[in-house]
Amino acid sequence: MIRKAIIIIIIYLAGITPGFSQEFLGNIQIQHQSVDGIDPSVFSNMETTIFEFMNNRVWSTYNFKIEERIEFTMVITINEVQGSDIFSGSINLVLQRPIYGSDYNSVVVNLVDNDVRFAFVPHQSMDYSDGTYTDNLTSILAFYAYLMLGLDFDTYSLEGGTQFYEKAMAVATSAQNSNEKGWQAFEGPRNRYQLIENLLNTSYTDMRKLLYEYHLKGLDVMSKDLIGGRAVVGKTLKYYKNIYNKRSSLYLLQVLLEAKRAEIINIFTDASPAEKIEMVNTMKEVDPPNGNRYEAVNK
Repeated sequence: MIRKAIIIIIIYLAGITPGFSQEFLGNIQIQHQSVDGIDPSVFSNMETTIFEFMNNRVWSTYNFKIEERIEFTMVITINEVQGSDIFSGSINLVLQRPIYGSDYNSVVVNLVDNDVRFAFVPHQSMDYSDGTYTDNLTSILAFYAYLMLGLDFDTYSLEGGTQFYEKAMAVATSAQNSNEKGWQAFEGPRNRYQLIENLLNTSYTDMRKLLYEYHLKGLDVMSKDLIGGRAVVGKTLKYYKNIYNKRSSLYLLQVLLEAKRAEIINIFTDASPAEKIEMVNTMKEVDPPNGNRYEAVNK
């Protein structure tokens, strides 16, 4: 009887204890057309090495099913090579989220990081440990891994991604003495440090409310209730306005506008005249350079 009880307890605990599995299903692309004199196999190996680092490493204690893995595309463009092993260029990161009841993936973030410089030799070991700066490549990749986890979790629960943003900030903090660009607060308003600071800054929590309500209460509802889901999306646009009125040049605001601009226009193309007017007025105010694009819903 005692043994049977112990077995039952073990089975129960096995069922509720969080597992460990890979979180990402990422597409890695290395663009190197603008550089000459480097064996193409170097870039092929670079692509494979980064793919395995991002997709095969376990980044959290959460158990992701295969179909739940977070999809993203990371395009690394190499513009310059110093010697044979120092690479400089940019990263274009696009994070997507599946929408409930549909085969549609919504772009959560679409950003470009121009402060990318790292050392790489084929078949190198990709050693990374939280809180320790080893090299710029693994730190940049770890930063974006935690950023993506935070953003994804924020779209499913209010401020659900905080633990991952804190890990991303720890990566930025450990890189402060590296002398590499992108990690310092004083470098300018649009870099890795500023992005994660914006996400953790309580003055800008409306951006995180937008991530949650827009996706879970808006887009995820639209397959069953198109009008109701669209109405929620429309209400969340006030968060853009709130942040714009606080700090119109906020990096996080610009990143989320870039990610959602086309989607918002598409959502309101068949909306009521009143909904269109409200959306256009709000978005023209917070995204002035693209005002004409929002007005296209009235044509």
